[in-house]
Amino acid sequence: MSSHDLVIKNALVVRPGAEAPERLDVAVEGGSFAAFEESIDPGDAEVLDAGGRHLFPGVVDVHQHWGIYNELGEDADSESRASAQGGVTSGITYIRTGAYYLNRTGPYREVFPDVLAAAEGRAYIDYGFHVAPILTEHIDEIPELIADHGVPSFKIFMFYGSHGLHGRSADQASFLMIPEDQSYDIAHFEFVMRGIQAARADERFAADRDHISLSLHCETAEIMRAYTRLVEQEGTLTGLEAYSAARPPHSEGLAITIASYLAHETELPTINLLHLSSRKAIEAAMMMQSTFPHIDFRREVTVGHLLADFHTANLGGKVNPPLRSPEDVEALWEHLLAGHFSWVTSDHACCKDETKFGEPRDDVFVAKSGFGGTEYLLPGMVSEGRKRGLSYNRIAELTARNPAQRFGMGTKGDLAVGYDADFCLVDDTVDYVVHAEDSLSTQEYTPFEGFGLTARVTDTYLRGEPVLRDGAVVGQPRGRYVRRSGA
Repeated sequence: MSSHDLVIKNALVVRPGAEAPERLDVAVEGGSFAAFEESIDPGDAEVLDAGGRHLFPGVVDVHQHWGIYNELGEDADSESRASAQGGVTSGITYIRTGAYYLNRTGPYREVFPDVLAAAEGRAYIDYGFHVAPILTEHIDEIPELIADHGVPSFKIFMFYGSHGLHGRSADQASFLMIPEDQSYDIAHFEFVMRGIQAARADERFAADRDHISLSLHCETAEIMRAYTRLVEQEGTLTGLEAYSAARPPHSEGLAITIASYLAHETELPTINLLHLSSRKAIEAAMMMQSTFPHIDFRREVTVGHLLADFHTANLGGKVNPPLRSPEDVEALWEHLLAGHFSWVTSDHACCKDETKFGEPRDDVFVAKSGFGGTEYLLPGMVSEGRKRGLSYNRIAELTARNPAQRFGMGTKGDLAVGYDADFCLVDDTVDYVVHAEDSLSTQEYTPFEGFGLTARVTDTYLRGEPVLRDGAVVGQPRGRYVRRSGA
């Protein structure tokens, strides 16, 4: 009799690091991968016939925003369903104090337990959190977050100190809910870096050292404030093109340069440069890698910035940093194919129609920033990537193994014995058009409306059990909070 719980037959297995997909049988036992062989006798195990579809590792989408515009528990439910549609089995969402999210401030020793409680029992995928140190006291809490809650990853939003989230400048002290005697500026960013580096040097966290990292949203507030004024005064550009001009690519490049020098100054080597959206941004990032070779930079691009530009997306595509020109999209693909990006994410932030658009509806500057897209992460990468010569195995590295390794998800992101049996089946023989109504997100629109895709996730499995079967969510929420450090 077989000791296996599940055996997958007739699959083309896409292993990160392999040369090409392999026709293998896969066995699952106790929620983990137990064997990858040419032929496995299933015995009395359940058999899943993949029907020749590609078996990818479950996507590890390390840039999501559950709870930014909706209640956190609500998003944990609905947006984890949408995640499963995109082949995602693990997500890491950003959390901070201040406006949006929980709409509160205070120490994380009080806030973070409520974050965990809000998501518990609601998610269909495994999940974790990145934490943003907003208050000065949050820096002192970094070791506590690592040790007590297993959070090794932190974030800085470089423009938050003096520019509005959605376009125009605003009262940022109220937005961030910081005391009058504190500021969210370059000096604060430096002290955050020093706090994270001190934690990396703490012998308690020696095993987690490479996972204790800082991610940065790199845009320069002063540049954006001036260019927003210029674009609105001139009035010649509209829509997403106007928003891109108001937050120009060189504001990314400048912020990347500042962040990189601060990392050098503070001797913090584990730096993640998030959602680089333009040629100037990725070229600045590569220049900084050459200038500071001792820093272990990782560079992120989103599926949205790879699939859409400011002409092809509708106004729902307003996001920070903006969707860019067709030329910038081509530059991102050029650098992706050259191996300059470390992973691809969704930056999923569900913003319902009634919240997203202001009055008038076509005014990009009154619309909210951010949109969902996790459901298109793997389908979009396979659809567009294969046209450009990006191998399926490389896609598996970019969407699963690389982000899992960086952020301490040690049993995720790979197809190997002993790893969590997280996987999805992809049908790459289809041809269909994206419509928002087909998404399991509660967003109600998509900037990708009308886009053509040629790959679809049909089944998604979490720890050996189905979350998505034949395109429909099944069962109850089984997602677990993943401690990524401090064990």
